[in-house]
Amino acid sequence: MVREALNESAMNATLRGSYWRVSVFQSVVSTQSELIGKENLRHGDVFVTEYQSAGRGRLNRTFEATESSALLFSLYLEPKRNKLEWSAIPLLTGLSLVNALNYLDVKIVTNLKWPNDLLINEKKVAGILAEAKSDGVIVGIGLNVAMSKSELPVPTATSLALENFAELNRNIILPEILKNLALTIELWENGSNTVLEQYREVSSTLGKEVEVHLPSGEILNSRAVGITDVGELQLASGARINVGDVIHLR
Repeated sequence: MVREALNESAMNATLRGSYWRVSVFQSVVSTQSELIGKENLRHGDVFVTEYQSAGRGRLNRTFEATESSALLFSLYLEPKRNKLEWSAIPLLTGLSLVNALNYLDVKIVTNLKWPNDLLINEKKVAGILAEAKSDGVIVGIGLNVAMSKSELPVPTATSLALENFAELNRNIILPEILKNLALTIELWENGSNTVLEQYREVSSTLGKEVEVHLPSGEILNSRAVGITDVGELQLASGARINVGDVIHLR
């Protein structure tokens, strides 16, 4: 399989007229760390790389990918809503991934596992990480694009290639994600409730019996019954979770 190199000028040409500015790197420690360390960040800065030597996921987990096999990028946003509401941004990012991939291939059904995993057939194909910085939020995304089975980090993962996705050119996929994210964020900033309703519609967690592992070490078992407007997971037990790992129980 040909793995087309990332093309900075082509992606920026596709995004002309938007606030996105894409910078391509051959190798970095992680795109998240690069953006966090950058001075004078501007709304719409995007760093994408062919390879990360120490990619990070949520809760300081590692994120590994063979060179050019994944779409590894981070972006900076300065949301025009109260900071207390910024916790919804990872969910809005997940919804944008779903909408972008659905546009590129209507055959493939993607859904979202709370709080930050994109799934195909209950296997993880992408993860999202969000961290506040000064007046904004840095959002990191890792999407498995061309990975073969032997390149997958864990058996519960998959890639667009393994799911026979119609478009594997990252120079097309990334601009489509960014365009969808800009639209989603704009609707949310304007007070629209439709975006979180759309998230709930594509949630694979709602309605399921779940086991939630909290950072404190506590484990909760209940049914997922709702997602609040600030992105909390509501359980039938009455608990509201804003940070934690969820296991779907069968």
